[in-house]
Amino acid sequence: MPYSKKNNDLQPEGNLKDELMAGLVGYLTMVYIVVVNGSILSEAGISLEAGMMATILASFVGTLVMGLVAKLPLLLIPGMGINALFAYSIVEGSGLTYQEGLAVVLIAAVIFMITAFSRLGVLLRDAIPDTLKHGITAGLGLFLILIGLEKSGLVISGTSTVVAIGDFTSPSVIAGILTLFLAIFLFIRNVPANFLITMIAGTAIAYLFGTVDTSSGTMLEINPEELLFIPSFTAVDELAFWLSIFPLAIILIFENMGILHGQLEMLDKHGQYKRAYQVTSFSTLTCAFFGTSPTVSAAENAAVIASKGKTGKAAITAALLFLGTIFIIPWISIIPDTAISPILIIVGILMAQSLRHIPMDNLPEALPGFLIVVLIPFTYSIADGMAFGFIAYPIVKLAQGRYKDLSPTLVIISMLFVLDLVMKITGL
Repeated sequence: MPYSKKNNDLQPEGNLKDELMAGLVGYLTMVYIVVVNGSILSEAGISLEAGMMATILASFVGTLVMGLVAKLPLLLIPGMGINALFAYSIVEGSGLTYQEGLAVVLIAAVIFMITAFSRLGVLLRDAIPDTLKHGITAGLGLFLILIGLEKSGLVISGTSTVVAIGDFTSPSVIAGILTLFLAIFLFIRNVPANFLITMIAGTAIAYLFGTVDTSSGTMLEINPEELLFIPSFTAVDELAFWLSIFPLAIILIFENMGILHGQLEMLDKHGQYKRAYQVTSFSTLTCAFFGTSPTVSAAENAAVIASKGKTGKAAITAALLFLGTIFIIPWISIIPDTAISPILIIVGILMAQSLRHIPMDNLPEALPGFLIVVLIPFTYSIADGMAFGFIAYPIVKLAQGRYKDLSPTLVIISMLFVLDLVMKITGL
């Protein structure tokens, strides 16, 4: 087997057969994102088909660049949690249009790129306490669980309570329950491409219960105007616009830092972190023009690595397969919410595992992070949930007399969140 020398380490290049197979495994493991992300984007004001097309193009370009430039077997797809932040908080929650939301993505991506090509990334990494970072991840997880439960019909808006249990006599709810239990079984058994199988089986179950709309036909029908996504800066004079940027930029920076470090450790290619981080930041920039929430290095890349993917050939293979997904959009667009919801729930549970990193035995340290965890799903706003945690952290430190623990960067971010809260209270 050939070897290449990198940073005084001998790294196996792998053979073509293994790389192609790893790319195929990666694609089958992650193609679910086309439907799931498209569904979430459609909640923000575009058609499901346009959302899926945007997802495909962003995944294709980001993964292709990762393979060609960084030469790593890592797939870049729209991040779960980040897509919820974009659709439900940035667009719906802040009252921005879809195009204005894309302008938020563009500016956040530029900030991300600046951190990737300078030492600012290290500054931000050191400025934000770990308890807040873990709180954001866990809070995003609980938010995805809530969205998944809603899409399945298992929970609904209550009349005398905030939420209530759904109608278990409804065919769609029954289909959702059966699909959820099937998804759990496949996931725990670690069945390859279990999310893809869940969507296919879930669609079949929904069809048997008569809840699948098959009237869309087999032709790709997308208004060309829906594919011309141009970020709009018409809301640049609104505070909500700028306050939407900070949560997105913070999540992009820290989530990708953590994921890439772990995946490059699995590949034993630590020396390629900087290039991978830079490629990932570039990929987020393209998303503003493709019309989707930002991409990240997928957690499912572990399957690619486990399948002996070692070089960019695996990523290039997966990228081309993603591009080919365009031709099956008419068929996958019939996949119902009940087949998608179990994936949101399971991914949310995985993200919620960050709760274990919040030191619950140290209440002053845990309280701000736990506020984020609780308030993200309860306020149905990722940005508002983060705000309470970032405001509470300096208050806790001042109460302890440990103001030296507060970095200027954290204080600035906290004050911006305070300003946003004051604006909401006063109605300005």
